[in-house]
Amino acid sequence: MATATPTQQQASRRKAPTGYRDDTRLALLFILPALIGFSVFMIWPTLRGIYLSFTKFNLLTPPKFNGLDNYIRMVQDPVFWNALKVTLYYVALNIGLQTVLALVIAVMMQRLTQKTWLRGIVLTPYLVSNVVAAMVFLWILDYQLGIGNTILAGLGFDRLPFLSSDTWVIPTIALINVWRHVGYTALLIFAGLQMIPETVYEAGKIDGASEVRMFRSITIPLLRPILSLVLIITVVGSFQVFDTVAIATRGGPVDSSRVLQFYIYDVAFGRFQFGYASAMSVALLAVLVVITFVQYRLTRAESSDLA
Repeated sequence: MATATPTQQQASRRKAPTGYRDDTRLALLFILPALIGFSVFMIWPTLRGIYLSFTKFNLLTPPKFNGLDNYIRMVQDPVFWNALKVTLYYVALNIGLQTVLALVIAVMMQRLTQKTWLRGIVLTPYLVSNVVAAMVFLWILDYQLGIGNTILAGLGFDRLPFLSSDTWVIPTIALINVWRHVGYTALLIFAGLQMIPETVYEAGKIDGASEVRMFRSITIPLLRPILSLVLIITVVGSFQVFDTVAIATRGGPVDSSRVLQFYIYDVAFGRFQFGYASAMSVALLAVLVVITFVQYRLTRAESSDLA
């Protein structure tokens, strides 16, 4: 049997690194378009926004450096703190309702039926744009002419000022966005449920565990990494609520629905104070980074109980 000589073995070892370098170049070539897009549309605007947050800039004249003036103004601005409080209230309502409903829908789809057409129906509201959804619900929930209040009146209940009351406006906006996004969130959780082995549930049934016990002791712990991902995505998305507020309420009544994104938009494009708007955007970025880091650590998103 022929064996490789020491010279041939050395030549073979020298060829291996050459093939690895070729694969690296090919990988970089495939990554390059996405890297260019990420740099142009994400990194550069972020760096530009941080720079503008230290300037006075009205779009018509060059930015003028003013140090920490924008951040000092932000700390002393009661409208900013009210917008942050309103945003946190909205996020708490939206995330709480959306996560619970999505989890229930996903578990029902897994345990009762896995028909494709049902998943399509669940996802349908997500295909409607935020603007269209806001306009439709603005008509449905109108105090005098809306079909929602007409049904309430027909059932003998009082009409509700869903979008014109400082008490009802944020819960109503949260429900509109829950309606639109809950199907998408449910499908993400449903995909996570598919990763849990059926043998685990069969073992639970042999031990006499009820459906509730298996949901609490098997489904929730093994679904934790996916739930962590879903929470991070939905929390970041909820902080960016804008379309529904801009179409349905314009921040009213009396700033009760003036979320932070809408306030930033108003300051930038309504008052042309881009430096101050950039400072608030940087503050929002910092808040999201901190919340995401805390969520990531508390939920142990990097590890799974499936081993």
